[in-house]
Amino acid sequence: MTLLAAFGAHAEVAHDSVSDEVQWSDSIMNLDEVAVTSIKEQRLINRAATSVSLIDNKQVDRLGIENVKEAAMLVPNFFIPDYGSRMTSSIYVRGLGARIDQPAVGLNVDNVPFLNKDNYDFDLPDIDRIEVFRGPQSTLYGRNTLAGLVSIYTLSPIKYQGVKAMAKYGSANTMNFSVGLYHKLSDKLGMSISGSYSQSDGYYTNTYNNSRTDHERYGSVRWKTVWRPSDKLSLDNTASVNINREGGYPYESVETGVISYNDTCFYRRTGVSDGLTVNYVLPGVTLSSITSFQYIDDNMTLDQDFLPISYFTLTQRRHEWAITEDFIARGNKGIYNWLCGLFGFYKRGNMSAPVTFKDDGIRLLIENNANRPGMPVEIKFDERELLLGSDFKMPTYGFAVYHRSSVALGNFTLAADLRLDYEHTSLDYHNFTETSFTIWNKMMNPAIPMQTVPVKFDENEVLNRSFIEFLPKVSVEYSLSTATFFGSVTKGYKAGGFNTQMFSDVLQQSLMAQFGIAPAYDVEKIVKYDPEKSLNYELGARYTSPSGNFLGSATMFYINCYDQQLTVFPPGQTTGRVMTNAGRTRSCGVELTAFWKPVKGLSLTGTYGFTDTRFRKFIDGENDYRGNRVPYAPQNTFYGSVQYDFDFGDSYFFKSLSLRCGVRGVGSIYWNEANDLKQPFYALVDASALVKLPLGLSFELSGENILDTKFNVFYFKSIGNSFLQRGKPARVFGTLRYTI
Repeated sequence: MTLLAAFGAHAEVAHDSVSDEVQWSDSIMNLDEVAVTSIKEQRLINRAATSVSLIDNKQVDRLGIENVKEAAMLVPNFFIPDYGSRMTSSIYVRGLGARIDQPAVGLNVDNVPFLNKDNYDFDLPDIDRIEVFRGPQSTLYGRNTLAGLVSIYTLSPIKYQGVKAMAKYGSANTMNFSVGLYHKLSDKLGMSISGSYSQSDGYYTNTYNNSRTDHERYGSVRWKTVWRPSDKLSLDNTASVNINREGGYPYESVETGVISYNDTCFYRRTGVSDGLTVNYVLPGVTLSSITSFQYIDDNMTLDQDFLPISYFTLTQRRHEWAITEDFIARGNKGIYNWLCGLFGFYKRGNMSAPVTFKDDGIRLLIENNANRPGMPVEIKFDERELLLGSDFKMPTYGFAVYHRSSVALGNFTLAADLRLDYEHTSLDYHNFTETSFTIWNKMMNPAIPMQTVPVKFDENEVLNRSFIEFLPKVSVEYSLSTATFFGSVTKGYKAGGFNTQMFSDVLQQSLMAQFGIAPAYDVEKIVKYDPEKSLNYELGARYTSPSGNFLGSATMFYINCYDQQLTVFPPGQTTGRVMTNAGRTRSCGVELTAFWKPVKGLSLTGTYGFTDTRFRKFIDGENDYRGNRVPYAPQNTFYGSVQYDFDFGDSYFFKSLSLRCGVRGVGSIYWNEANDLKQPFYALVDASALVKLPLGLSFELSGENILDTKFNVFYFKSIGNSFLQRGKPARVFGTLRYTI
């Protein structure tokens, strides 16, 4: 291992590069070439006026990172709870995040933006590096990068040629296989194809039928083509398909302390994406185009009461496709650098989300509430299953124009960004149900039917919303030979829209209103939510010792957030999730990172993030939560590791041995706005031993949560009952790799 043992930073030279310098970012060391890895960030990454962490291919391989969740622990104030299924990929950065609908953190893979957070959780066996930007990136990347941006880059067949294969086996009969072939067809053309398959029996048991709830089968294929027909023109295309079939949703009743439900839960997803990046260099200007196509076909089916009784089930089937186009022009003249861009997207989703009320749900939620004591009559539904149907068409489109100017004045660099963002979204919904109930005369013995009443709802309406926003940013940097200081003020933005998860409750309330049990919802009011906006103030410093054996960084931030989007539970015995806008919140905190190599072979790494996020104005109609902490986002994140590398050279059968031990800490996490429920701070310990063998082979023995720490990763309510999901127990894995 080199000096980049903890986070590494060797990057492919994409544009301008610098050699023979020590470059780093947030405890990232690079002794080789360092490049600007993003088309839009036309500077060395260690000079960016924002907090950014970079994980290179050495660290990706050492830690076995294949997805964003596995990388999250390395980044301060960056948290992804592992709960539910791959659909529930919520990301929290600096106290900001989203559980449903639009994400607060963007995801790009090989420059292609993924628009749907439900498709964020997928495996990539050939990750080359990961860049994690904390704080708003809205001026350059637009919608849904209010809290940050994750950029993943996969291996290029121009940079690497050979074969990479991996086989992993461990706890819960977990198996993971991947293979990738990277080949240069000529000096200017390279292609790679990689595939992976994984499966697990799961860690959680449904005591109702003694089955594992979180079993999974996952597979993916990626084909990448890199063509450099001339020094001026380059084309990169990546196509991928991933298929996921899993159980998921191991939610435990707080009252009973067990997972027990009688209806099936599962999540199935097929995802397809293709992205083409074209660069053309002209005198004084470089033109780029990023074009993408994305498709999701998924199905989430839930026993929505999560109890061993027949309340109701939900099925959400969706087909969504999207196209994006980003044109970028950039250039420089002397001390002045500039960038201009034009972005557009269109996505359309068709979704069917029926809720089926079963016998217990009809009896307990409708009939028992309608049949009040002392009444001479009672109603009974004629059928013991009631379908509440909801179909949706959801087209959304938008465009934006953006610009960045920067001027280098000696050690200072001044920059200003501006973006004009427009978005239009529509919701064409169809709510329907058809059933009947009979009125029985209880005065007779036995009771006799008096009248059968048909019930039919058929509501169809189109809702429209448009948003336009100006997004500015100003920043300043001051660079010395061993240190860089920066400050910035940035406006963040997260799009508004419509929440489809409330429509089953809308129809349920309409039905119950027929019996005088509850008032019907105002549909437009209950399903729409406004954009979330923020002002992010940030000061930071980075330091590298003259010898290069120590790196450190520190960042302070303060965020004023307006109309923060929160997922809350509606009152009463309902199952939906309301997306609401809190009046105002504020978040402040610090981020610290350090890397130290005191002697040859020994590497120490530490990151720490503290966030204090509180409501400054939020009244939900009944309670005033001013001063309370915003739920679901952790106050503290911590990561520390010790690694020692033994290099035996060619004199022994074992070429090298790498021993590593790490600890990750998270918490406290509050589960509700009242702050009377929380997960205290917890720490998870992991360890691994990696042996490199001849013929390109290596073997690793690793353990996760080796102390078997007990903790909770999620809490929620459904029909007035409380549920939680516990974290995964201690796990052990063995991994064999082959690289030539």
